Order: sequence, then structure tokens, then C-alpha cells
Amino acid sequence: MAKSAAASATLPSNDALAWRIVQAALDQAEEVGWENVRLRLVAEHLEVPLSEIGSRVRDLDAVADAWFAYGRKAMQQPLPPDIAALPAGDRLEVVLWRWFESLSPHRLVTVDMLKAKLWPFHPHHWVPLPFNLSRTILWLRDAAGCDDASPRREVEEVGLTWLFLATLAVWSRDDSESQKRTRHFLHRRLANASSLMTFLFGAQSSTRVAP
Repeated sequence: MAKSAAASATLPSNDALAWRIVQAALDQAEEVGWENVRLRLVAEHLEVPLSEIGSRVRDLDAVADAWFAYGRKAMQQPLPPDIAALPAGDRLEVVLWRWFESLSPHRLVTVDMLKAKLWPFHPHHWVPLPFNLSRTILWLRDAAGCDDASPRREVEEVGLTWLFLATLAVWSRDDSESQKRTRHFLHRRLANASSLMTFLFGAQSSTRVAP
């Protein structure tokens, strides 16, 4: 199977085998498609019993969850001092882009993961999606140092949720180099949103972001 070194080289894991399972499943998906990944073949590739796989992940959907958790971990990394000193809109762009950039080595597989989660006959896969999305947006705001109080906070959370979904839609179809089209879309939409938020609530208070 093809190696996913570009994505895996930067992911720390408390369970080396669990991350190897994710890697192997991603590599298999690149060859046969996500819906055709079989954990028994992952076990064969890793030369471990299937029971060992089952002790780390409950099913293939849990492997997808681990991959998306990798995106959140990328978002949570400290901002460099020069980025931390930028306006909130710029910090949000950097942090949100980390999610897309970290998953981009397996962009099409990632899209297939999301499609699989939306299969209507598997409610145990799609019911958690709104909660996971909300959690991702909360991490985004926290990592970017957005500490505004109500009602600006609630408006910002709703706006960032729609921005994330809209950017995801663009990213899923973006075959440009380094997904430049998606980055441009994100930058433009965030600039427009920042102008609107300033119009509605005034200039954003300065926020210290931990380096």
C-alpha cells in the first residue's frame, strides 16, 4: 500500500498501534475507496490479530473519527508570536486552515468519510455530527484567542459554523495546487465577516493568544 508519510509524520499518538491502524486504513482507502476498506485487511497488513484492531477501534467509523481528531489537534497547536499578534480574523484563518491543510494529503478519502457518516441507515454515525461540528468550532475560537462575550460570541459561533461548512464544500472539490482556491475562498469570506462583525458590534477587543 502507498504510504501516507505526509500526514502521519507530524501526528503524536499515545497509542502507536492506534495511529498505525489509521495510517493503514487511509492507505488502503487510497487504493480501493473508503467504503471498501476492511479492517481484517488492515490487520493483515499490520501483521496483528483482528482482535487487536478491535481493542483499539470499535469500527471503521471510529477510524474516521481518529482522522478528524488529527485535524483538531493541528488546530490546537500554539500560534507563533507573529501570528498571535494579528487581528482575530487573521488568526481564525490560520487556525481553520490548519484543519484543512492537515487532512489534505487524503482529501478525497476524507470527503468519502463524511459521505459515509451521512448514510441515513446508520444514525449512530450521523447523529453525533452536529455535536462534533460544534466542538470543532469551539476549539477554533479558543485556539485563535476569540474571547468575546455574548451576544457577539453566539453570532460568531453561528457564522464560523456556516463558514466551516461552506469552506468544506469548496475544499472537497478543489484540485488546485495546495488547495489555493479554497484558501482564497476562506480568506475572502473571513474578511467580509470581520467587516460585518465590526459594523454590528464595533472593533473587537484585543485578545492575548498564548504563544
